[in-house]
Amino acid sequence: MAQRGSYAKGLAKREQIISAALEIVAERGYRKATVREIAEAVDLSPAGLLHYFGSREALCIAILEARDLRDSHDADEALDHRDPQRDNTGHGFFATFLEVIAHNATVPGLVQLYVQLAAEAAEPGHPARAFFTQRSRELEGFAIREIETAQRSGSIRQDLDPRWVARTLYALADGFQTAWLLDPSIDMSADIKVFIGLLAPPHSG
Repeated sequence: MAQRGSYAKGLAKREQIISAALEIVAERGYRKATVREIAEAVDLSPAGLLHYFGSREALCIAILEARDLRDSHDADEALDHRDPQRDNTGHGFFATFLEVIAHNATVPGLVQLYVQLAAEAAEPGHPARAFFTQRSRELEGFAIREIETAQRSGSIRQDLDPRWVARTLYALADGFQTAWLLDPSIDMSADIKVFIGLLAPPHSG
């Protein structure tokens, strides 16, 4: 029984650390947010904090997982409040996608973390490689289903390969995030909205 209680406390502490890290990284950025600063926010030493994750890379992956979970929850809530008939056309997916991109502009530190870790994960054997590979597979799978729905409804051209549309959409999002870090005047959501508009059949309105 004591073991079970200790495990539950460990999980609770881990969640506390991730919650604090999300806020600190979002505000200060990947480079400036130190393990020591996050540890102090949850009354731990740096070594004590890393005991829950094993490494700084593992902590960063946990932060991105928590961010994705939060974004997914917010997206689900947004879809729940949309007109179901409109969502059956695929518009709900694209509108929610644009909302997530717009939200990213309010958390530059998390965007910086994502871009940095994604670049590092390209190296074989990097701890974050599996996370990004699985993430891409899941997001593209979901997007493909939504794009196929949009094609059936006539709001997206049927001559386009849904897999190509999904890959291009996410590649644009990743590319714009990097460009936005260099030039914050870029409106990522507005630019991606232009691309989505180009997917519509001619004279679809």
